[in-house]
Amino acid sequence: MKPSFLEIGVPDAGAATAFFTAFFGWSFSPMDEGGVFETGGLKTGIHGDDPNPGIAVYFQVDDIDEAVRKLHALGGQTDEPIVDEPGFGRFVSCLSPQGVRFGLHQRA
Repeated sequence: MKPSFLEIGVPDAGAATAFFTAFFGWSFSPMDEGGVFETGGLKTGIHGDDPNPGIAVYFQVDDIDEAVRKLHALGGQTDEPIVDEPGFGRFVSCLSPQGVRFGLHQRA
């Protein structure tokens, strides 16, 4: 698996968008609950109302349902159901058995 996208969770998406746009020079495309930065490399999404700010790495998989079954068989967990974002693909946040956060992404 290789990294597919980054997700930035913050308390205030508007303020963080302004910061990352100004600091890195990224352009921004809004979406329903945040948006996506064009970084010239990995897509980088942002969302607000996150009580635990941070950056999560999502790994590209060919079949997210099979990857989630494997994750569960190895003792990992998903935080939520798989999300299907039109034009973007399917993704889910995960926890390793030791509590390491990461995500899985199946492209559209």
